[in-house]
Amino acid sequence: MLSQPINEILQSLGLRGMARAFERQQASVDTLDLSFDDRLSMLLDQEQLDRANYRYAQRLRWAKLPQQQACIEDIDARAPRGLDKRQLTELSTLQWIDQKLNLLIVGPTGVGKSYLACALAHQACKHEISVRYLRLPRLIDELIKAGELRKKSQLFKHLSKAALLVIDDFGLTPMHGAQQRDLLELLDDRYDRAATLITSQLPIERWHAYLGDPTLADAILDRLVHNAHRITLKGDSMRARRSNGLAKGDQNTSKKH
Repeated sequence: MLSQPINEILQSLGLRGMARAFERQQASVDTLDLSFDDRLSMLLDQEQLDRANYRYAQRLRWAKLPQQQACIEDIDARAPRGLDKRQLTELSTLQWIDQKLNLLIVGPTGVGKSYLACALAHQACKHEISVRYLRLPRLIDELIKAGELRKKSQLFKHLSKAALLVIDDFGLTPMHGAQQRDLLELLDDRYDRAATLITSQLPIERWHAYLGDPTLADAILDRLVHNAHRITLKGDSMRARRSNGLAKGDQNTSKKH
């Protein structure tokens, strides 16, 4: 069989990674001297790698992270902001997601809460864990729209599929009774079934007052706080520090977060 029909068959079978690797083998003098088993193994490895990369790209698209380049390696745990290096190392193993636990990251604006959340979410995507990111205002908007279209149950089902749900900026937008009940239902669906990551400028002890309704607040926090890791960041805004550094012409400002 000629090489061109083999390539076409691989393409028609959806083995595009193998097809590209086969073309490279045919164009390389070095690989032509390899055994059949070695060449086939190389083709299969390439197909497997291509499929893994495709699934990873799909997970990133579905996650909708605002900072898709955020990564654990770029987080500077030495900065004086309350981030413990040992805790960061432990969280980066993602065992807390496997254990269906939550993570609460609180601190003032600009200290890196969202970046840290996106870095952990990105790490999860790399390890074949499904992720969905939403800022609380966007979540509220989606709940309202779904309610108007009578598709709220579909939205809950959609969000429940994520092994990790990231809710950013919790406490930034007022939540009324119906929205609090929706949040309770969402968290109840995930309790002991999937992990939830929350970031907030509000200290955790103020969440009850933020939610307002004592009964709903008790129920929401019971499902959110008691089985959660906690990180409390502190310090000045890192964005402000970087802006000041650039304004002063400091070209050596670190890129680490």
